[in-house]
Amino acid sequence: MNTVFFLVLRQMRVPLLLLSTVYAIATIGLTLIPGVNSQGEPWHLDFFHAFYFVSFMGTTTGFGEIPHPFSDGQRMWALLFIYITVATWIYTIGRLIAVLSSDMLRQAITAYQFTRQVAAIREPFDLICGYGDAGSKLIKAMRRRMMLATVVEIQQGRVDALALSDSEIAVPALCADAGVPDNLIAAGIRHPMCRNVVALTDDNAVNLHVAITAKVLNPVVNVISRASAHDIEANMASFGTEHIIDPFDSFAHDLGLATYAPYQFLLSLWMRSEPGEHLPDVQKVPEGEWILCGYGRFGQAIHAEMVNQGLSVQVVEPRTDIPNLTPDAVIGDGTGAEILIRAGVESAVGIIAGTDDDSNNLSIIVTARSIKSDLFVIVRQNEQGNAPLFKASGANVSMEASSVIARKIKTILTNRSIDEFLSLARARDDQWARVLTSRIRQLSQHIDESENVLPRIWELVVGHVETPAVMDVLAQGGSVRIGHLLQDHTDRDAFLPAIALFYSGETGAFCVPPVHTLLSEGDKILFMGSALSHWQMGWTQTNELALEYILTGENQPRSALGRWLSSLVN
Repeated sequence: MNTVFFLVLRQMRVPLLLLSTVYAIATIGLTLIPGVNSQGEPWHLDFFHAFYFVSFMGTTTGFGEIPHPFSDGQRMWALLFIYITVATWIYTIGRLIAVLSSDMLRQAITAYQFTRQVAAIREPFDLICGYGDAGSKLIKAMRRRMMLATVVEIQQGRVDALALSDSEIAVPALCADAGVPDNLIAAGIRHPMCRNVVALTDDNAVNLHVAITAKVLNPVVNVISRASAHDIEANMASFGTEHIIDPFDSFAHDLGLATYAPYQFLLSLWMRSEPGEHLPDVQKVPEGEWILCGYGRFGQAIHAEMVNQGLSVQVVEPRTDIPNLTPDAVIGDGTGAEILIRAGVESAVGIIAGTDDDSNNLSIIVTARSIKSDLFVIVRQNEQGNAPLFKASGANVSMEASSVIARKIKTILTNRSIDEFLSLARARDDQWARVLTSRIRQLSQHIDESENVLPRIWELVVGHVETPAVMDVLAQGGSVRIGHLLQDHTDRDAFLPAIALFYSGETGAFCVPPVHTLLSEGDKILFMGSALSHWQMGWTQTNELALEYILTGENQPRSALGRWLSSLVN
């Protein structure tokens, strides 16, 4: 707020000095010019009456001459300064309006309001640096889960878009450079409720600086950072950045998984999607000869992974100065049929359009399919606004860096049990994943036959906060199993449309735990099911009567009146 006052006073210094000078001269002049009182004797206005007259004279209110009628000299002086004070006020007010409407003052006021909003937060929140494609998707997912966040974004247009977005959860946002430590401090990096700092800007150097700043200013906070260069990743890892996400390496790894374990890849894709999203079918990357157009960071990551999987890859690249370019690379951009034919498109099983230009990528896949229509197509989408074009292109797999990043960070921030589950699931074979994905699809159809969408996913931690009814039973020496939570509290012989996907507790961590698994304090269970089953399970785990009915089949009244009425019936 001191900055706001300083800016106003600095810009208004000349108008205020001019106004003070005019009023001082007008007041002194009235005290010096003699008048005549009612007895005809000379008299002089004192400073109080002179200033009082000048004050209302400057506003042209016209209260009259005080305390006696003026002499001609006084009236001439007043006449002169009526015009001078009015002109001075017009100038001063004009300057004030200009100052109040200036971008500089607006930014200072916005920064002050932002700081006040952050200081008033009393719940855990995350600091998001960068509100681009990935940041906007992440904030949308967090708002859906009623999670708090603050945002630092350097482009005012993006900040305005966040402010105009429709949501019940307000997200304080500051238009500033996230690479400046003072801006991160204003955004709450030292706030006791700040849990995670997420660096999602488009600049690797800024993301690196954010990660370093976070570890220096608040060593206990978790840092999640985007990186698209291996040297930046190594630098971040050297000082303890908890999660470093390279969208190119991540996608390449997933693509490799789809080559030898397509159902594992499908399971991972589903688990990182949003509830309500369409469940795509499995797609196995075919074996054979492939063409890779574009050998930048994305192309190199894809090439290394596919070669590791034993696939033959022909590189097409227009630049010859790219490091580590394969010796047999075809020089060209791949948008023309001649280059693709030289690369062997007629005998290839698939093509990857992986340049950093969306127009070229679309042109590549159109040209390639005009030569061979049954190609398996993987395309890189660089701009989120081109999504309709890529959707209409008919590509088998579309890669957008912001989506890859947002999906991975979303699971880290909202439900870390998903990552634990997927890590254990990868130790199983693809047949196991095929059976589980079939169960999930059946669950989706059971919830709504007309829809084929991902059910809700939630984590349950056994404790006094989330499961007080369960804790009461355990305290009394009783036992509660996972299967009890899956029973309907209105009909214990019926089961909720839900699946227990993951369990972590004293006995270890494993996927798809048996329903007879005993629960104890601190256990974590990952469930998937309908929204209604989530609500019903919440009632069972918090209501003693509901849980007692599931455990014993009896529904005993707790009130004195209820027990008396029950005794009469019995």
